[in-house]
Amino acid sequence: MFNALLIYIEHRYYGESIPFGSREEALSNASTIGYFNSAQAMADYAAVLIYVKKKLSAENSPVIVIGASYGGMLASWFRLKYPHITIGALASSAPILYFDDITPQDGYYSIVEKGFREASESCYETIRKSWYEIDRVASEANGLSALSKRFKTCKHLNSSVELKNYLKLMYSDAAQYNHPPNYPVTVVCRGIDGASEGTDILGRIYAGIVSYGGNRSCYNTINFPTETSVGWRWQTCSDMVIPIGISENVTMFQTEPYNLSSHIEDCKTMFGVLPRPHWVTTYFGGHDIKLILHRFASNIIFSNGLRDPYSSGGVLNNISDSVVAVSTVNGSHCLDVLAANQSSDPQWLVTQRKMEVEIMKGWITKYYADLVAFKQ
Repeated sequence: MFNALLIYIEHRYYGESIPFGSREEALSNASTIGYFNSAQAMADYAAVLIYVKKKLSAENSPVIVIGASYGGMLASWFRLKYPHITIGALASSAPILYFDDITPQDGYYSIVEKGFREASESCYETIRKSWYEIDRVASEANGLSALSKRFKTCKHLNSSVELKNYLKLMYSDAAQYNHPPNYPVTVVCRGIDGASEGTDILGRIYAGIVSYGGNRSCYNTINFPTETSVGWRWQTCSDMVIPIGISENVTMFQTEPYNLSSHIEDCKTMFGVLPRPHWVTTYFGGHDIKLILHRFASNIIFSNGLRDPYSSGGVLNNISDSVVAVSTVNGSHCLDVLAANQSSDPQWLVTQRKMEVEIMKGWITKYYADLVAFKQ
């Protein structure tokens, strides 16, 4: 549409972008892994973009940065930190306000609950009651063996927490990525509500698992570490300290409040470092964002789907004429930057993308007009 060059720049320490010769060496201690942070990653992006423009003799070509989720945070921050390199940013599903005490810790799981409750009140009630039932069965003699068989876990459950964490992650993923045309929350609830009459609570929960994940020989309740999970775990122990928790009697989940002291101890155990819970708001800002960004920022689109749990930490209102919020009631995480599908994309999603494109066209038009005016 723009006849643009698309450059996808890998974040340092992920994929093949590993310094110090090997992944083992790069992640071995705090002196080497310490370069693994958002500010350094954006400095990489700046260096690469300057190099590419020079290499292609395209110094006067405008750059728009686009990112989703953590990448959306980076996109918005990049526009603020490197205005001489990018003329604008599309920050999709970027929870830049989920730091310090700006957003209540319950924001994420409150929206997960809202998605399930809107899909089916009976499904929501079944999930809400299931946690006690899981704990009750687990406390009985051979209870964990019974749960392992009931839920066809690939390995014997060591605790009820293992099963509950698996379910909590499944519900969260379904809510976060509640994309059309399948709408995973509806899929889970269809299984829970569609279980045969007389099926007990745990049987209905299991039916939801099968509906969501397919009929398998067993279900793996253990999350094995991946490059991404290990990398993000470090980042949450460095500068990306996002205080997500569950207060008592707030959502359909059991109480699990965020505890900074516990987080600090976990990070000391895993990496031998102390996390920096206030660094993001110190380095990038976040408090009084409307007042602050209204004073100096421009050309940022904050896009959010309000079914996305991370939208609770997103910018949902316009800050100025050019720092704008584009949100959709039924949208989910990063949906607007996924590939278009003419056969299944709802009209509200088509409209959202058109709106974002028109805004970016305006940025480019203004850029070239300024280029001519200031050269004269």
